[in-house]
Amino acid sequence: MKSLVFKMKYLSCCIGAVGLISAYSVSAANLTTLNKKIENYKTVTHKRLVEAAPQDWLLPKGNYEGWMYSKLKEINSKNVSKLKPVWTYSTNLDSGHEAPAQINNGVMFVSTPYNNVLALNAKTGQLYWRYKHDNPYDLSVMHNTSRGVALWGDKVYVAGLDGTLNALDAATGERLCQSQIGDWSIGAYITSAPTPVKGKILVGPSGGEYGVRGFLEAMDAETCETAWKTYSVPGPGEPGHETWKKEGKRPDAWKYGGGSMWMPGNYDADEDILYWGVGNGSPWLGDQRPGDNLYVASSIAMDPDTGKIKGHYQYHYNDSWDWAAMNAPMLIDGLKDGRKKVKGLVSPQRNGYMYWLERDGKGKIEYLEGKPFVANNAFKSLDPKTGRPTYDYDHVPVTGKRVSYCPSLWGGKNWPYESYNPDTGMMYVPANDNICNSFEGKFQDDVEPASGQFWAGIDIPDLDVYLADKNKGVGQMQAWDVNKREKVWQHDYGKTMNWGPVLSTAGNIVFSAGTNDRMLRAFDAKTGEVLWEFPLNSTAIAPPVAYEVDGKQYIAITAGYGVDPHWTNGVLAAKDETGEWISDVPEGGVIWVFALPDA
Repeated sequence: MKSLVFKMKYLSCCIGAVGLISAYSVSAANLTTLNKKIENYKTVTHKRLVEAAPQDWLLPKGNYEGWMYSKLKEINSKNVSKLKPVWTYSTNLDSGHEAPAQINNGVMFVSTPYNNVLALNAKTGQLYWRYKHDNPYDLSVMHNTSRGVALWGDKVYVAGLDGTLNALDAATGERLCQSQIGDWSIGAYITSAPTPVKGKILVGPSGGEYGVRGFLEAMDAETCETAWKTYSVPGPGEPGHETWKKEGKRPDAWKYGGGSMWMPGNYDADEDILYWGVGNGSPWLGDQRPGDNLYVASSIAMDPDTGKIKGHYQYHYNDSWDWAAMNAPMLIDGLKDGRKKVKGLVSPQRNGYMYWLERDGKGKIEYLEGKPFVANNAFKSLDPKTGRPTYDYDHVPVTGKRVSYCPSLWGGKNWPYESYNPDTGMMYVPANDNICNSFEGKFQDDVEPASGQFWAGIDIPDLDVYLADKNKGVGQMQAWDVNKREKVWQHDYGKTMNWGPVLSTAGNIVFSAGTNDRMLRAFDAKTGEVLWEFPLNSTAIAPPVAYEVDGKQYIAITAGYGVDPHWTNGVLAAKDETGEWISDVPEGGVIWVFALPDA
């Protein structure tokens, strides 16, 4: 078996894959430590996922629309200053904890680095069971993290870094069956939370930096057998294949062109259409794979029953910056031309632009408007009708030349989720401005594509990350009026990046962490005023969530610093001459749960 020889853990990116597709039952009781069986577990149905009752947090982003919003309002802008921790639970693990707590009828599930899954009493923190996935002893991946689980029926589904998708008994944690989705030995490992839709569990692997071809796979929830598999890079005879030109030294670049689908998607239940994000191209240098390169750096609409691609929108063509479009756009109905209400999609992209798109009942996606939310020196402008950018080629990375560009390869925002609050009509964006990078593009003719070796077209030690203005900060929280398409307020965090997903609530609050001062903050959703903050044991880069048990509202977030936030903050802190940039951030995973004191 081939092995990954590149073990650098802390660089961002994407996915891709070539999968061994098999399903088999296993006897894996020894993988689970059962403390107490969960009694009367409440079955998760399609109806419950669509309705998204505020007492629960069944999906990683709270609802199928991807809003990261809670209707709960016991905790609100008038009393949030009284918020106190009510229980904590150490995961007993290091590295980057990026999964939300997911709650079903008072039971909390949290996935962790190294592919543990914890089942806890959401009111008391008492452990029901812990599942420890049996990753291969020689497994080596770029990002040792997990971004959540899928809840469906009476099972919990978790992906493994080894490219597997695993079905666990929700009551006991016992593994019931497993499917091999990606081949980790060529770089197709999985960090994404799976997405449950109508009896299928959907997930795609990472691997864009290893020259694998991205895809999304659907697994039957009962049998763990493959239902369908769709590649993000079209093959010969498929629409879009013509955008991979047979030119240059790699005329078959589509075979290893990246486009991994490494984050969970969103779903329009009324129209029965999936919306998914597609990652960066591979290698990063676009001149090594001529053409627009569909569907790299795109959002695509798909049929959940067959996986057929029904529509797409590409944010930028021939991606050369590692600006993956990995997050699916949020489903938000809004105004077109300030008057007509249309079904829409809204997405703050890694390329630093905010996009407003229109969707229809057949999967067609059309451009409405795009605006920069951080500085971008690679785009001169967007076409007013199509949104297609015009490039400044002084800032487009190419082979054999050192090129600088802003925002950095981590983007104006990375994977941390934005939030939409229908009460304020605003979207809250965890942004990073004033950060740039440069590198010299390489043609790695000594490395076989999709062989499990790093294949991004750069030497990592050659990567220079820096601030455009060393006197200014980076991390921001931005609030945008979705219909007016204008920024309403902005909070500047100073000398830190912002790696914190965002939660907004009907209590007029925005919760977020993600900064290297370890703070969890509550903002007034309308004004941006900081109403409350609390120092966690470590920086939290996992999504905060809200839920209710026995009529009482709780806020949960898992702290645990690592992966890209650790690497980027360390590099920038070392360059900071003011001493303002905090480099010494403690590690270690802890689940924190907060509530108001009893009256």
